[in-house]
Amino acid sequence: MGRKMCIMLMLCCCVVMTSRADDARKEAIQKDRKRIEGTWKIVALEINGNRATDEDARKLTVINGSDGTWTLYSEGSEISTGTSTIDPTRKPCTINLVETNNEGKVNQYLGIYELGDQTRKLCFAPQGKERPVDFSSQPGSEMILVTFERVKTR
Repeated sequence: MGRKMCIMLMLCCCVVMTSRADDARKEAIQKDRKRIEGTWKIVALEINGNRATDEDARKLTVINGSDGTWTLYSEGSEISTGTSTIDPTRKPCTINLVETNNEGKVNQYLGIYELGDQTRKLCFAPQGKERPVDFSSQPGSEMILVTFERVKTR
């Protein structure tokens, strides 16, 4: 087999392997999107190492669409909407949030997430900061740590 033929064969193998990896990634994204879809009550919230009271945290609810859209509510009133992109193939799983608040201002946040059967965790950095590497919110870190529980449908 000639050198050109070997190079072509190697390139074809790389394309096939990349295509399979992309397919697996897309499948993992769809799986997590399906698991995230629905209504979630915030049960714990820490910002910059300061824990919100349980009463204040539980006033907040998020509705997630299967397409990555989300809406944040406080006591039933919409306070923010946005979209997200996820990558469940990374460890920890990553999420990028794009928020449009009620004044029309757009903010972007880098974060990580963890999914359980009826719970999930999200830790993200304020706009312009590096993605967190773990699920913590220490004083001075500016990280936002949120724990959700799925709202059961009747």
